Amino acid sequence: MAESTADQHSGTQTGKDPRAERRAARLTRQIHAFGRRHGALQAQLAYLGQRGARIVLVAEDGTWGDLVAPTYEIGRRALRDSGATLHEDFDGEMAAKVRTGPYEWSRMAGIQIGGPANT
Repeated sequence: MAESTADQHSGTQTGKDPRAERRAARLTRQIHAFGRRHGALQAQLAYLGQRGARIVLVAEDGTWGDLVAPTYEIGRRALRDSGATLHEDFDGEMAAKVRTGPYEWSRMAGIQIGGPANT
């Protein structure tokens, strides 16, 4: 079967965007690396508007981190491919697993009650 005109111009036969595929693969590698260091991952994906989507990861050991995907779909694909457990919301159960340290507490206090500048 012949390629469609749109596929000929995009350089793909499947209609998938190669740039989006590379971005999803890069995010998947980052998520895997975080999971290898800290254990099984739970995640929440939040839409950020035109900026994309925020991926919040909480590991088995309580370590947490976040990444920004250029689109919600790319973030969802990266999480699916990484094997992280995706939650609809960052609920109390997931938040209770987050371990914070002195850095986070000083940053939160600084922002909230006039501590050091947030720079």
